[in-house]
Amino acid sequence: MHQNRNIIAAIAAIAAVSVAVPACAADSRAVQPPASAALSYADLAGLADGAPMVIRAQPRKIVAVEPERARGVKAGWGRYYVEAKTEGIVAGTQPVGELLRYLVDLRLDAKGKPPAIKKKSVVLFARTVPGRPGELQLVRTNAQLLWDAPLDQRLRDIIKELYAPGAAHQVTGVREAIYVPGNLAGEGESQFFLSTANGEPAALAVHRSPGQSVRWSASFSELVSGDAEPPRRDTLAWYRLACFLPQQLPAGANISSTPADRAAATRDYRFVMEQLGTCPRSLD
Repeated sequence: MHQNRNIIAAIAAIAAVSVAVPACAADSRAVQPPASAALSYADLAGLADGAPMVIRAQPRKIVAVEPERARGVKAGWGRYYVEAKTEGIVAGTQPVGELLRYLVDLRLDAKGKPPAIKKKSVVLFARTVPGRPGELQLVRTNAQLLWDAPLDQRLRDIIKELYAPGAAHQVTGVREAIYVPGNLAGEGESQFFLSTANGEPAALAVHRSPGQSVRWSASFSELVSGDAEPPRRDTLAWYRLACFLPQQLPAGANISSTPADRAAATRDYRFVMEQLGTCPRSLD
């Protein structure tokens, strides 16, 4: 009985912190994570990019949270208090103890049961709670994945990209677009200057020459070069562009001097978006 009271008190304490997560981070509309092989690059990059800590752990105790304490849980889901043993730190520098406590939303089966995760390895995308050693706050209410070796390698590759010097910044939109015609008919270049979350430079360039294939490139530095290669799919630079640029060039950003030039800039932006392709995500 005393142990049960302790668990209830722990649930209440963690819930008080968890409900303070911004709506974008604790969106109850998020869907249940599929098997790791079905997760896209964008799924994993989105989780890793928003998590101060990525931790491998093994749940040892799982207790259902009473519905009256589980605000915002989607129908067909349940919220659970978990005590887990730390198995390792995948990313992050904050110290964590051997025992972790957190809340997670899990999809229920036809019998109302959650998936069997007890004593299995999981990956948590979380932040620590100041002043509460051992408590974690998941960056999303379902930011827990079953661990396997392929997932581990994919995550480590993404985290390496995220923390590499000169890593592509978070893109938030298109600041300015301009098309400059060349000296020959059909020759010209469009440049798109992007807005970023940290204010650092980012740009796209599209170059057209008669009789040659259209060339385009992306830059995340002061230098904008039409000779650089486009970002490969399923890389951080591709993710920053394909998943966060608007599908259509904002009219207010197009500062090209003539209607024909503005039309050319719009055409070139559409070309870039077609080259980037879609940004498939299962977790949003």
